[in-house]
Amino acid sequence: MNYLDYYELNQEPFSNAPVSRFYFNSPQHSQALVRLTHLCSQMKGLGILVGDIGAGKTTLARRLLDSLPENEYEAALLVIIHSGVTASWLLKRVALQLGVESPSEDKLTLLGQLYQRLVRIHEAGKKAVVLIDEAQMLASREIMEEFRGLLNLEVPERKLLNLIFFGLPDIEQNLQLDPPLAQRVAMKYRLEHLNADSTEAYMKHRLRLAGAARMPFTPGAVQSVHRFSSGTPRVINTLCDNALFEGYVTRVPMIDEQMIERVARELALNGAAAATPAPPRRPVSVPPPAAAEKGKPIDLGEIDRYLAGLAKPS
Repeated sequence: MNYLDYYELNQEPFSNAPVSRFYFNSPQHSQALVRLTHLCSQMKGLGILVGDIGAGKTTLARRLLDSLPENEYEAALLVIIHSGVTASWLLKRVALQLGVESPSEDKLTLLGQLYQRLVRIHEAGKKAVVLIDEAQMLASREIMEEFRGLLNLEVPERKLLNLIFFGLPDIEQNLQLDPPLAQRVAMKYRLEHLNADSTEAYMKHRLRLAGAARMPFTPGAVQSVHRFSSGTPRVINTLCDNALFEGYVTRVPMIDEQMIERVARELALNGAAAATPAPPRRPVSVPPPAAAEKGKPIDLGEIDRYLAGLAKPS
């Protein structure tokens, strides 16, 4: 027996893996999705979605990708894994994601290939959208200028490409590296932390989808979860998952406030962790990963496997 059996669950309700069926459409996530969808449908150009660590940006990016009908959009999600990405690498990956075959190593030729591909997408009655997750890691003027160039690919009275950045608030500073690009932002939305009511609704939503027949958290426990997580979905998941395991180990039928406080102490949560900015990430001097299958996120395991190989003694 494990805690799933003990609490009569079909699957883990609070996994931090990006499982699309567990998407929680909070009021602010709903508002963000409406705005991003409008930007895509009207070909507005550049959109920005920012939020603190664990706010649900990646989940929302995947939700948006899944929601765009394939017969109307040529859409792709590009996940930036490290800050060593170059402008030329990025341009080739965008081209590959949008269906350019054998992208040229010459920049001008590649831009011509990409333009022709975007024109064909437009003539087919579809819209091209590239979502870029962890965009705060793209912190060079050269890359910002490259994005501006992509947004300049147009036909009369119509932009050919939508770009949407998902990431930490640092994105806004990166945009200032190229002021003309910053002026092209057509839509910006910030994901805030969940309030107390939304935190409770979020927990119940995930428990219900995991097959829970009852609520295993007391009202006091729910309040404590919100207090120690600051309403950050990722921290809520970690706290609740650990609490359910501890509840199983100690054989308690209900998770109470004291259990949440004990688990929070063990996790070194003080209610402000969600608002603490992440330390700057150093560039990793490894080759960028291969392009993902068109229209799909890059396989994060690819870079992990590469790094694991480097770590092995020769």
